[in-house]
Amino acid sequence: MTKIEKMVDHMELMQNEVFLAFASYATIVLSKMMFLSFVTGFYRITRKAFANPEDCISFGKGEEAKKYLRTDNRVERARRAHLNDLENIVPFLGIGLLYSLSGPDLSTALLHFRLFLGARIYHTIAYLIPLPQPNRVLAFYTGCGVTLSMAYRLLKSKLYL
Repeated sequence: MTKIEKMVDHMELMQNEVFLAFASYATIVLSKMMFLSFVTGFYRITRKAFANPEDCISFGKGEEAKKYLRTDNRVERARRAHLNDLENIVPFLGIGLLYSLSGPDLSTALLHFRLFLGARIYHTIAYLIPLPQPNRVLAFYTGCGVTLSMAYRLLKSKLYL
């Protein structure tokens, strides 16, 4: 492939509305996931609940520092919300990328991307506040359902099985 052909491929990709929409929603959902890292760190510092001995040194030495080596409900909720994001956003990114490049209808793709983003934001809110069940589980299954829907459409229409 020549340099000109590569440039043409890149230009076509940048004109693909579904791909650009996917890139936008992927950026937002990844930023939200990164935000949870900061939330976890914030809770660790403000609640003085650390997982590693070296993190406690600024609060004392020896036995004094050991009391900060503990778990805290707020820290754990933020950490679990972040882990749940990892379990759901990574498959969305892979399947969503393939789906966006398979030529789906823009309105259908936008529905998938928006539902997924909304589900992940709501899941985080439900985890951190916390909201009573079934709020969190419904948000979780909505996000999973969106990813599975994209996978199904991709397998059904574009891949050879």
